[in-house]
Amino acid sequence: MLTVAWQVLIALFATSMRGLLLLMVMAVAVASAVAGLLLRYGDRGAAVGVAAATAFGGSVTAGIAALRWLTLGWPL
Repeated sequence: MLTVAWQVLIALFATSMRGLLLLMVMAVAVASAVAGLLLRYGDRGAAVGVAAATAFGGSVTAGIAALRWLTLGWPL
């Protein structure tokens, strides 16, 4: 749940499609690093949850970018 909130909070700072993609790439990188740290030093179940939510959020963002690219042209 916190991973989804993290990605939504980061996405709210975007003012354009390019900004959204760049911010989400950074958010996914940070969340992946947190999942790696949890895997190594903490709870493995939580690490799997963070990784799954991160992958889902990144996939949704990529899908939005692809849909915009197909309908309106190159978003960047």
